[in-house]
Amino acid sequence: MRKVGYKMTKKYKSSAFIFRRDLRLGDNTGLNEAVKESQQVMLCFIFNPRQVGGNNPFRGQNILQFMLESLEDLQKQIEKQNGRLYFFHDTVENIVDHLAKNDCEAVFCNRDYTPFSQKRDAAIEKRCKKNKVAFHSFADALLTEPGQVLNLSNEPYKVYTPFMKKARLITVERPQYYKNPCFSNDDLSNTVSLDAMRKEICPKSNKNLYVPGGRTYALKQLKKVKQFTNYKEQRDYPSIKGTTGLSAHNKFGTISAREFFHTVAKDLGETHTIISELYWRDFFTHVAYHFPHVFGKCFHEKYQGLKWENNKKQFDLWCEGRTGFPIVDAGMRELNTTGYMHNRVRMIVASFLTKHLRVDWRWGEKYFAQQLIDYDPCVNNGNWQWAASTGCDAQPYFRVFNPWLQQKKFDVKVEYIKKWVPELELLDAKVIHNWFNEKYADLEVDYPRPMVDHATESKKAKAMFADLKQ
Repeated sequence: MRKVGYKMTKKYKSSAFIFRRDLRLGDNTGLNEAVKESQQVMLCFIFNPRQVGGNNPFRGQNILQFMLESLEDLQKQIEKQNGRLYFFHDTVENIVDHLAKNDCEAVFCNRDYTPFSQKRDAAIEKRCKKNKVAFHSFADALLTEPGQVLNLSNEPYKVYTPFMKKARLITVERPQYYKNPCFSNDDLSNTVSLDAMRKEICPKSNKNLYVPGGRTYALKQLKKVKQFTNYKEQRDYPSIKGTTGLSAHNKFGTISAREFFHTVAKDLGETHTIISELYWRDFFTHVAYHFPHVFGKCFHEKYQGLKWENNKKQFDLWCEGRTGFPIVDAGMRELNTTGYMHNRVRMIVASFLTKHLRVDWRWGEKYFAQQLIDYDPCVNNGNWQWAASTGCDAQPYFRVFNPWLQQKKFDVKVEYIKKWVPELELLDAKVIHNWFNEKYADLEVDYPRPMVDHATESKKAKAMFADLKQ
């Protein structure tokens, strides 16, 4: 009787929850609501051909592998709770039709904020309405919802610091976990297996991936967050394990932003620098939501007229890590090998591409998207426009990172450089930090000379922006 009474309080007999960038059972807002309102929940994941298909120019094998590993872990967690994760490979509209035919009365999901995501969810809602299926979406991915953090003029912030100060005034809810779930494990037609999708979209496995996917690993790492007491002092040094390594897990939601926030706040304090990184993610997402033109165009329209040189040969050398600038090459090789790059080095290589080579930031944005396991369209775009000086709250155009000074300051013993550029492992740090000096030109080392001169290219970069102002 108690079980029947419990079911009688539910609004829907059968509903579906669609996972996207929230690959976890714990503290999942949309899933919690689905469990609360439904007698039975069908747990679904859709491999959207528009995203995982070969025609997506931003598709990357590393991120697909990470996602597949996270889905495999999620599948195991669901099976432990006597449920099944249903995989589909079709358009979202067709899947909604199929769910409706299988007596689904409501679709639950969590919101995302890119133009693509908004169009996708609008299509889902429209198709739900056509099928007389209820549609419910929830804020879950961030600490703050776009539109929730506005200035005194009721407009979105364009500068991070005042945004962060205002955002911090909003209470971050405690993680919530569902009780007494009833997940469907019935057979459902038109599904695909995870193994079949792996063979189709990610046939080759990268054994050097920076971190494995899945909530199981993420929770283990989250428990170690207390060791990052000196994060602020160590985060810029790529040879030190000074960062959490959880960026990809934050992107795919194997842990929630709330779980991350409250764990850091408990172990290190609410004012810890790691928490400010979460608000940077919120900031760039809010910017992209309110100003969607940033996908494909400069945030500041005046910079649309910048005359990028876009030398394809130089761009390819940058991609390959063959520029002759050790810190730049180390970063690109780390990226190409592991699907990850240290954040300080990301800034250096992005500045080098856009200022020294004057290659359009959109080229770099796309290449990072194809390689990174933590690729987040909003964050990636924000960081690239910051480096290129075309974005909101961006680096001033006249500030050009000096790669030689950067590597001398942040990799003084060249441990990071030697790890990723083994051609230089027998050379002294002094030689590597002064590789631009012509006296080293005759050394028998299978490593290129610097492809450009820093001082010369720095002046050209400043002139490129100055010419636009005239």
